[in-house]
Formats: sequence, C-alpha cells, structure tokens
Amino acid sequence: MRWHRIREIIRKEFRQVLREPRMRIILFVPPLVQTILFGFAVNLDVENGWLGWMDLDRTPSSRELRAAFEGSRRFVVVAEAESEARVRELLDRGEAQAVVRVPAGFARDIQRGQTAAVQILVDGTNSNTASILAGYATQIVSGYSARVMVQQQQARLVGRSMATGGPVRLTLPGIELRSRVWFNPELRSRNYFVPGVIVNIITLVTLMLTAMAIVREKEIGTMEQLMVTPIRPLELMVGKTLPFALAGLLDVILITVAALVVFNIPFRGSVLLLLGCTCIFLLTTVGAGLFLSTISRTQQQAVMAAFFFFMPAFMLSGFNFPIRNMPPLVQYLSYLDPLRYFIEIVRGIFLKGVGADVLWPQMVTLLGYGLAVLTFSALRFHKRLD
Repeated sequence: MRWHRIREIIRKEFRQVLREPRMRIILFVPPLVQTILFGFAVNLDVENGWLGWMDLDRTPSSRELRAAFEGSRRFVVVAEAESEARVRELLDRGEAQAVVRVPAGFARDIQRGQTAAVQILVDGTNSNTASILAGYATQIVSGYSARVMVQQQQARLVGRSMATGGPVRLTLPGIELRSRVWFNPELRSRNYFVPGVIVNIITLVTLMLTAMAIVREKEIGTMEQLMVTPIRPLELMVGKTLPFALAGLLDVILITVAALVVFNIPFRGSVLLLLGCTCIFLLTTVGAGLFLSTISRTQQQAVMAAFFFFMPAFMLSGFNFPIRNMPPLVQYLSYLDPLRYFIEIVRGIFLKGVGADVLWPQMVTLLGYGLAVLTFSALRFHKRLD
C-alpha cells in the first residue's frame, strides 16, 4: 500500500467536498443546528407548572397550603375553580396542568388530629410531565404535613406544661433524610441529552458522507477511471473513508465546544479519551457507510439507506428512552447497537468524568463491532470493485 497515493486521494476528496456547497452544508451546518435545537427544545425539566386551585374550606390552614405551593417556585396558580365543572374545564382545555382541591372541613380535621385529605388532579396526557408534577405536589404536601405535626406536638407540650405547672420534656425519635445528587446536581435534562446529540450527529454525518462520496463516483462515471489507475482497491477505500473520519472528529470538537459555551454542559472527563473513543466508534459508522455504498446506485438511495440504518439504531441507543423500560426482547436487541455503547461512553466522560478503567467494557465491545463491520464492508467493497 503506497501512502503517497492515499494522500493524493485524500487531498482530492477534501477539495471535492469543500468545493461542493451541498457537501459543505452537510459537513458543518447540521451539527451546529441540531445541537442548538436539541439543547433548547429537548428539555424535560418542568418549571412553573400551571396550577388550578379549588378551595372549599377557605380557612387560614388552606391558605397556608396554597402559600406553600406558590412559594415552592414549582407552580404558578393560574386559575381558581368554584365548581367541579370548572375543574374539568381547566384540565380539558389545558388551562392548568394540575388542580389542587381542598375539601370543606380541612382545617377542622387538622385541629382534631385527624387525617385531612387533599386531592391533586393531574393532566396525564404527557406522562413524563404528569409524573414530575405529581412528585412536586406530593413533596409540598408532605412538607406542609410535617410542619403541621410539629405545631401539634408543640401545642401538646404547652398544654402539658400548663397542666403540671412545670416544664415537660418529650423526646421523639426521628429520621433525618439528606439527599445528594451526584454528576448532575441541578437535575437538568439538557446535561443528559446534549452529550447524546454528539453521538447521533456524528453517526448520521459520517454515515451519509461516506456512502454518498463513493456512490457519487459511480454516478458521474469516475469510478472506472480510478480503477484503471495504479491505485489498489484498499488504497482507494482508505483514501475515500479517511477524510470523513477526520470530518467526524472535527464535528466532535465543534459540538463539544458549542455544548460547553452555549449550554454550559459540564465536562469532567478527558478530551483525549473522548477523541480516542470517537475514533473507535468511527470504525463502525465509516464501515456502515462503506457497506451502504455497495448496495446503492444513486446518492438519493444512499441517503435513504442511511436513514433506514440510523433510525432503528437511534431508537435502541437509549438516547431518549431508557433501555431498562423496553420489553426484554428489545433490550437484548439493543446490545447489537453500537450507538448504545458510545452514548454510555460520552455521557460517562461528560457528566461523571470516568476513565478507561470504567469504560473499557464499552470500548472493547465498540472496537469489536467496528472491526467486524469495517472488515465485512471492506471485503464486499473489494469484491464489487473486482
């Protein structure tokens, strides 16, 4: 294999890519646009939930509960309901995402030491938002309940001290709960999604560019001209795929900088490890693009085949949907998806700052898939050229 011939092919490929406006757009614009769109649009955090309020008790206790909701910065009371029909209307029309219903006798039950009921109605159209809002509401009601219990205990102590004429000591056992969130203390979904965007964009860009570059030679009739030159099939394959692997590394750097500057995504790991794992992953995407070029006759077919390959891999990667929530058969099928391992690697490097001592199983699996896909595609590409 003569490296000077490969160098000339790489130089030719870069000239051709940078000269054609469509290829320049595919190379640089989609990564930035998709990163910005995903960073701003894909956000599962729920803040300032729209809350409807129905107070049938109208006592200081019910108003104190409402103040707890308004002071939590999780909810904004946008409407008040006077009847059950109005409650249904608020939820049906989407004017409120949740409604808190305080029944009559709420304060009376608290004063008697009985269980006081509060009804929380949540719009379950969006199950994720509904579960988050229900969790927020439960926390607020639990905090209010704890404060009421403390007040009642204090009132009982005062009553006993007045009855006995002296101080009364009452020791109550308790459990103090302290929670600490590692790796993403603010629980921002953006920190979880944006690193996954890197994987999806690199996959799609390198897959399409590799397949289109080789098919383009077939379309314009220059593949036969290349084959009559002293260039060997292996040299041609390396020269055609290496530029897009380098473009993939460039896109990784570009998107990582955008994630850090625009969205302030934490990056706690090693840049060199990220680039090294990207090189391993590119074996798979470049190999898959090489395979698509052997089954496509036109660039349009190559693009459609790339999307046909990408969408199932995207759905099984765990980018948006937790793999553990999938059916068992689909979970086993996801082990065949290289994107699954690279997403785990990228998120681990970004958020956890883990190194190769933790990520080596994913790296070894990814390397195995990459070598297998690239070898199979190279043999098929070599055979088609022959």
